[in-house]
Amino acid sequence: MPAIFQKLEKIKPVYDWAYKIILFICKLLLIADIIITSITVAGRYFPFFTAPHWGEEMVLTLMVYMAVLSATLAIRKRSHIRMTAFDKYLPPKVLTVLDLIADVAVLALGVVLLIEGAKVVSPTGNIAKFAKYSSLPKLSQIWMYLPVPVAGVGMIIFELEQVFQHIEELMIPNARKEAQ
Repeated sequence: MPAIFQKLEKIKPVYDWAYKIILFICKLLLIADIIITSITVAGRYFPFFTAPHWGEEMVLTLMVYMAVLSATLAIRKRSHIRMTAFDKYLPPKVLTVLDLIADVAVLALGVVLLIEGAKVVSPTGNIAKFAKYSSLPKLSQIWMYLPVPVAGVGMIIFELEQVFQHIEELMIPNARKEAQ
């Protein structure tokens, strides 16, 4: 069985690459969010500066993207919110099994987000046909809902890595410690 884990270890650079890409996108979104917010606020308080009428909606859209994409990053680093009050009292194998169950549940959530989100943003969905931004009537609100399936993909990618790591820990008890 260790041979499969050696093969899976070879695709770790793909996970690293995906993580770096998503992190870079989050940084760009944050910079754009700060710039648009600054321009919008300046336009409200300085008479010689005109605030863009679309600023508030774009800031909210960018914040939605950052929230869901950064959640996928937290999955990779195992830094998302967890209840760990009893972890020090549980045997390591039990803790690994509980972590595996939690990660499988989040993986299932990622699949639901991908499937249902894809339905919402599909060309046949009502959002794509009818919903428009009020300040930018030519822009479909599909862009506001697109982060849902994108987050689903990110969750699936990074949760698969976590699930395989937990299975490896159960099959080869000191595998993670030796690799580090």
